[in-house]
Amino acid sequence: MSLPGNDASNATEMTGVDRQVALSRVGGDAELLKEIAQLFIEDYPRAMEEIRHAADRGDAKGVERSAHGLKGSVANFGAAAAVDAAKTLEAMGRAQQLAEVQQVILTLELALAALRPELESL
Repeated sequence: MSLPGNDASNATEMTGVDRQVALSRVGGDAELLKEIAQLFIEDYPRAMEEIRHAADRGDAKGVERSAHGLKGSVANFGAAAAVDAAKTLEAMGRAQQLAEVQQVILTLELALAALRPELESL
């Protein structure tokens, strides 16, 4: 975690890959991290599609389940903004409160779009 007042570090922590967290999740193996990032890049569009379809159907459990899986995957990279959005979607699904779901889906999509170039450059 960054110290208060360290704006550059806080910005990275909130929007993109926290390299220290990501490397710690793979035992410091940069090649493994790169492979996991590539798999995530290939897989997350499917997860987003599942979330969108569940939301469109009013399937709160489907939103919860798909958001939970995506949250776990993106947490490997320490990407707080994407994790927070997925966590919010998961909670909305669990509570069966989907009134604001489209806005949170958009937030998650934007966070993932910002994250993608960083993952590609690992």
